[in-house]
Amino acid sequence: MFNLILFGPPGSGKGTQSEKLIAQYGFKHLSTGDILRAEITNQTELGLKAKSYMDAGQLVPDEVVIGMVDAAIMANPGVHGFLFDGFPRTKAQAEALDNLLMSHESHIDLMLALDVPDEELMARMLNRSKTSGRTDDADPAIQQKRINVYKNETLAVAEHYRHLDKVVHINGLGSIDDIFAALAAEIDARD
Repeated sequence: MFNLILFGPPGSGKGTQSEKLIAQYGFKHLSTGDILRAEITNQTELGLKAKSYMDAGQLVPDEVVIGMVDAAIMANPGVHGFLFDGFPRTKAQAEALDNLLMSHESHIDLMLALDVPDEELMARMLNRSKTSGRTDDADPAIQQKRINVYKNETLAVAEHYRHLDKVVHINGLGSIDDIFAALAAEIDARD
């Protein structure tokens, strides 16, 4: 099994590249946002627990999110591997994910980090707001706040995997196909 984290700030192209990677390699896409919505819709025990936190305006605790990731892994035996998108977001989540994967006799093989300058991120989010209906992408103050949260909180995840020699930085500027080719070359070199 080959497990990949696609990493980068908001607007770096993770969603676009995830779709292409899934089509090319047959990864099972694990987006914690998607998992969370599915668990709530299906009214699972974890979904109801998560909903209670969300209804109270609180973040869903890591142990609940990890439980959902565990359930998703167990529900997909025999897949080629998992592509983690938007998770882990903190060092504690990265450590919990590592422990969870170890319990399944697996691990993270590679983190591909898309590097894009802030100005380009903001331009991409603004452009995305025109086609996606995401109003948060249209507000420069919200854009900057999301980029700052990424830098101040989420970048610690890359540092965690850098110490494990699993991070490769990819230039996130260029055509979608050129960026995909760079991502695929790194996967092909290890898979």
